[in-house]
Amino acid sequence: MPSAIVPPSATAVRALRHIVPLALIIAGIVMVKPAPAQDQPLPQTLTVTGQGVETIPTSLAQVALGVEVNAATAEEAQQAAAQRSSSVVELLRSRNVDQLQTTGISLSPRYDYSNNQQRLVGYTATNTVSFQVATEEAGTILDDAVSAGASRIDGISFRATDEAIAEAEAEALRDATQEAQDQAAVVLETLGLTSRSIVGIQINSAQPPIPLPYARQAVASLEAADAANTEVIGGEQRVTASVTLQIGY
Repeated sequence: MPSAIVPPSATAVRALRHIVPLALIIAGIVMVKPAPAQDQPLPQTLTVTGQGVETIPTSLAQVALGVEVNAATAEEAQQAAAQRSSSVVELLRSRNVDQLQTTGISLSPRYDYSNNQQRLVGYTATNTVSFQVATEEAGTILDDAVSAGASRIDGISFRATDEAIAEAEAEALRDATQEAQDQAAVVLETLGLTSRSIVGIQINSAQPPIPLPYARQAVASLEAADAANTEVIGGEQRVTASVTLQIGY
């Protein structure tokens, strides 16, 4: 009658785990645990940054103007300001200006502080608007607005069209990229090294031009009653871009 097979005990299994490797070593077979894979060395890189600058003419003027009225009562001041503002807005609409909007409406008391006493002497009402127009039309519109009732010219700034800015940004990026490549070529050639590939690209900035403010002296002169032919010159502005390249060698 065949004998029954008895499974090994847990103690016997643990003993075998130690005996088997020892037996393999005696037989000339060495079990070695594989070492973890080493990280590949990083490629050698050169980092360079190039700058690009484009100068573009401004062709649009952003204007802020309005009316300011003093009167004995708040009602009189507000009504007078509303009437004059309506005339100014009607003129601006007839000239087809862009982005016409109200930017401020205020009514405040005026006091006299003589003899160490505060005495109410009237009210000041102010209505202001802003709009955008072609630079070559700005001077004529400002003069006509003063004739229509505007008594405040709060400022004027200039900018290029969106299309001109986009084109300048693209060109500035091209110039910045080329400058970075030129810098890398000079350094690597000097050191006797060879460029292999571009492994990293970063666009640091592409800045549109900041609107230029109009001279305050010229703005103030528009308030004179004999202002008839104001010349407005927008000038030029710069668009800048910066590109950083990592070049393997």
